[in-house]
Amino acid sequence: MFRIHAQKQLRAYQEARKRLLADPGILISLEKYCSDTIADLLTRHLEEIARDYDEASYLYPFWKNYPPDERGRSPRGDQYPWIEVGEHSIGVKIARYLASYFEEVRDTGLPTGPDQRFVISGPEIEKITKGLTSSVWLMIDIKSVGPRDDFSHTVMSHNQVSGEGTWKTEKEGLKNKILRAIGKRRQHDFYPTLAPIYVLSDGTVAPTILLAIKPIYKMLALDGNGEAGQPLLRMELITIPNGLLLLEKPNYLKRYPGLLYPGKDDKEKNPLKVRARISFDLLSKIADWRVRILNLK
Repeated sequence: MFRIHAQKQLRAYQEARKRLLADPGILISLEKYCSDTIADLLTRHLEEIARDYDEASYLYPFWKNYPPDERGRSPRGDQYPWIEVGEHSIGVKIARYLASYFEEVRDTGLPTGPDQRFVISGPEIEKITKGLTSSVWLMIDIKSVGPRDDFSHTVMSHNQVSGEGTWKTEKEGLKNKILRAIGKRRQHDFYPTLAPIYVLSDGTVAPTILLAIKPIYKMLALDGNGEAGQPLLRMELITIPNGLLLLEKPNYLKRYPGLLYPGKDDKEKNPLKVRARISFDLLSKIADWRVRILNLK
């Protein structure tokens, strides 16, 4: 199974990559289209999302004796990790409602990557790609944060960013360049693992589209009125450039130094898995639609 379609996939991959490098506007338009679509989906179902997100706080008596493990280097003990709350109340809804926007949605397997991964197909994608393909691989990561972590960035793992994806021979497989996350005080290597384009066994060409949803919750205990709970305050929808855009054309990493900068991992972490932050301020300079704020009514 590992090699039965490799030669066909290699040829299709090289052709698709060549086309997208010659016309990077195709990838940019695909990213905006997917961002517009997910923004519409989230907005339409915002009330339902908030209801289910906030239910986790009302259910406190059922889990107070079995709280989620604390995260971070020095947790204060008054804030509960809300990661799975976001993954379920938002991620599952995306899976449920996505089919109303596209002709076909496939839950194609992949060993690693963001929380939600869908191969989506439709005539609008074929139109945007000028006939190259009618599919993209939409990958969405959901990252809930509270007021103490509400910064103008999000942390991305090596499995949540695509590289430029060089694939020369069937035997060697696809490889990505090592990126450099550059900050004001330090810098480190960053090893993206996702391909910029995938070719499925049936020949479907699917450029990688990467989004991050950042639900931001309040901590009612900080208001000092005796209340407790972590209700949803707003969401931010982030569109991360494909690796071809980051490293080849227009080469956003070179044009916008600091777009990727060091993450919060210590020196003991496996260097191949060290994370990086992506700057929302610089993403907004690339295009305002790459950072969208969705406020509750």
